Amino acid sequence: MAKVQTIILRAPGTNCDAETAYAFQQAGADTTLVHVNQLIRRRQKLADYQIMVLPGGFTYGDDLGAGKVQANELRLKLGEEIARFLEGGGLILGICNGFQAMLKAGILPEPAQGVSTRVTLANNDSGKFECRWIHLAANPKSNCVFTKGIERMYLPVAHGEGKVVATDGILDKLNIALYYTDEKGNRNAGYPDNPNGSMRSIAGLADASGRVFALMPHPERYVRGTQHPQWTRLGIKSSGDGFKIFQNAVSWAQHL
Repeated sequence: MAKVQTIILRAPGTNCDAETAYAFQQAGADTTLVHVNQLIRRRQKLADYQIMVLPGGFTYGDDLGAGKVQANELRLKLGEEIARFLEGGGLILGICNGFQAMLKAGILPEPAQGVSTRVTLANNDSGKFECRWIHLAANPKSNCVFTKGIERMYLPVAHGEGKVVATDGILDKLNIALYYTDEKGNRNAGYPDNPNGSMRSIAGLADASGRVFALMPHPERYVRGTQHPQWTRLGIKSSGDGFKIFQNAVSWAQHL
């Protein structure tokens, strides 16, 4: 069986792309780091891949807002190609800055229903950049491909604009795949367990198909047991909590 092909998009200010590539490689996929201009100029084709990833960072310095410039590129210059990619069954994963770009580009949550413009990511309630490890719980009612079989996770966050906000009536329509919780799994916990003040403690969203997923925490930063901040005290896990997300994606894509 041929290996799953994963494209990881880069732009000025992207980081965590190498870590994301490593995570997918460990999960059994081949990865290619591609600058977004290579897609725009058709030097690379999305059709050659099964998984597309928008990693974390500060693309274009977030000068017009987090992920805004990259979102415009995706929507205006690659919108049709991304639509065909999804029609062919491809998966899309956005991490942190990738989540910000996907929302603002209309890739999430349901652009066909005109919902995307009524959901966004705003400045953290704390008014500062939040860099900490947090507890998470997957939504068992979500059909999200990436969170299948996951109950709880412990992952780091690092962002200044991570608060999910939505207009009235939209929250009930969202496919919430991941929640912020306290260490006991309580979703109603306040700051700092919910590090940005997201409505309904939303940490990650999927589209209706479950094949498009984005989250603010960084799963690529905890794929090995030794990446846990207390691994010497608590012992080493066979793999980090974030690794299952990448394994799920590769397993699904193998059947495309």
